[in-house]
Amino acid sequence: MLDTTIKTQLTAYLEKLQQPIELVASLDDSPKSQEMHALLQDIASLSAKVTLRSDGQDARRPSFAVAHPGEAGRIAFAGIPMGHEFTSLVLALLQTGGHPPKVDAETIEQIRGLQGSYQFEVFVSLSCHN
Repeated sequence: MLDTTIKTQLTAYLEKLQQPIELVASLDDSPKSQEMHALLQDIASLSAKVTLRSDGQDARRPSFAVAHPGEAGRIAFAGIPMGHEFTSLVLALLQTGGHPPKVDAETIEQIRGLQGSYQFEVFVSLSCHN
């Protein structure tokens, strides 16, 4: 599914993974699920630190999560992240795999100072500007 140039670039990024990650796919019998499975297989084939499971239980199908092996997904994608969304996927892979995000020290300290428990959901639509 990924062309040779993208595979080469992604392989270089995946070398930065400090710990194993798991792609957990929630699929059905649709063509989009088959396409997503092919994408995830391509990604998993590029690094020994990336494994793929196809037994995800998310109600949104096709979808997948990026997780530590044996744990619940940390970051989920509903649909196939291509085009502009592919950068978000690469960042999710890196950050789940232990590569530190590019965040200044002041921002990190502000985040550490937050009290309580939080869950974030981010929705992106490239066709809606509102």
